[in-house]
Formats: sequence, C-alpha cells, structure tokens
Amino acid sequence: MRKSYALLWCSVMILGLLAAGCKKKVAPVSERIAKAWTAESVKHGATVVYTRGGSGNIEAAYSGFRLTLTNTGGTKTVSLTDVDGKTFTGNWDLEGDTKLVLTNLTPQPTGSGGKLEFTISGLEDSRVVLTRLTASPKTGNTINEYTLSNP
Repeated sequence: MRKSYALLWCSVMILGLLAAGCKKKVAPVSERIAKAWTAESVKHGATVVYTRGGSGNIEAAYSGFRLTLTNTGGTKTVSLTDVDGKTFTGNWDLEGDTKLVLTNLTPQPTGSGGKLEFTISGLEDSRVVLTRLTASPKTGNTINEYTLSNP
C-alpha cells in the first residue's frame, strides 16, 4: 500500500514539473512591440473612420499609416507615417508596460512639441491597440484609437 502511494506521489510530482517546465515564456513588451505596424482600424473619438478593406471608410488615407518601432543595440527609433502621408522620425520608449512615448520627432507633429504619447490597451503577437493621450489637431481635436497589425 505504501508503495502505491509513493508511486502515485512521484507520478504527480513528475507531471507537475513537466507542466511547469513547458510554460511558454512571454517576451517583454519592449521586444513584442518593436515591429512595423499598419492600421487595421482607427477611431476618431467614438467614430470608426477606417477599417482595412472597408468600402465606406471616412478616412481611406489610413491605408498608408505605418508605425515602425525598432530596437537595435539598445537604440529605440521610430518612424511614423501619419494619415496625411507625412513621416516623422525620432525615438520611442515605454513607461511601464502600458504607455508608449514617441520623442524627438522631426519634423514636429502639429502642437506636439515633438512628443506623442499612447496608452497600450492591448498587445498580442500580431496586433496592438494604442490610444493617443492628447487630442490630435489633424483630426478635429479627437482622441484617436488605433488598432494596428503586423504584418
């Protein structure tokens, strides 16, 4: 009887160790977000103005929107091609795991002082949801939400 309990106990321990060892480690946000992102959908305030592949898009120019975040050797650079086709370059960083900050943007986006901030409200391997923290003068002073995908 003791041998049965010992064998059962050992089996449970081995299965537990195997299960714990097989867990997939999640890379840090700074690694997972460092990609080229394109617009899947965009909201100006509560209004959806763009959906990739949509036929009735209010702002069809978001098809050219691109946010490229790179992290090479500890240098974090950004290239942002906005809805109007203008491209801004600079640096990016994270504040915690929920705030993306673009700095030293040149040329400076209107009214930004060269800095744009976004809340990261969702991040998956191929999708990120960003909400701009300040109103965008380009879009009628709305707070914009960007659902971006890669590729």
